[in-house]
Amino acid sequence: MVVMEVLKVESILRVFAAIVFVITACLVGFDRQTKLLFGVLTRTATFRDLNALYAVVWIDSVAAAYNVMQVLRSYLLPVSMESPSYTHRYFAWGIYFLDQIIAYIVFAGNTAAMQGSMLAVTGEKSFGWMKVCDKFTRFCAQIGGGLFCGYIAAATMAVISSISAYSLFRIYSSKYLLVLKPK
Repeated sequence: MVVMEVLKVESILRVFAAIVFVITACLVGFDRQTKLLFGVLTRTATFRDLNALYAVVWIDSVAAAYNVMQVLRSYLLPVSMESPSYTHRYFAWGIYFLDQIIAYIVFAGNTAAMQGSMLAVTGEKSFGWMKVCDKFTRFCAQIGGGLFCGYIAAATMAVISSISAYSLFRIYSSKYLLVLKPK
């Protein structure tokens, strides 16, 4: 009974994470602002100006697709959670590792984009880089909102990863290390 509730919570969290990943990718990917600089030069700021933002769009898109596929898998390929088999064990290990990989890559990508974005906010006098966000305020605000959503999705993936760890390690005996429970 408890296992089915855990699966429902995991599915709800995966749907939530997929939605937030899509929101993040859309906020960052569709953000664009054009300004007339110095009265003659037209400059457009897009997510492609910073490689970390470009990577975040792709990372979050892949993470959203992964979570949608996991939700579909849980409904199309129901695995009997009451009697763990060797097939279920391999599925559980695969899902656990993939959840860990997605959680870490999403967090790392958002952190890299945040670091690059902070240079746009503060500038760097020693390199002669100006503060980009003084000129493109709406662009920077939307990128900040997108990265905030990315961190919410990364935290959700951390929770999902802990649920998949629970689903994996509950099939093993508590007395012996990595020995399956008797049926």
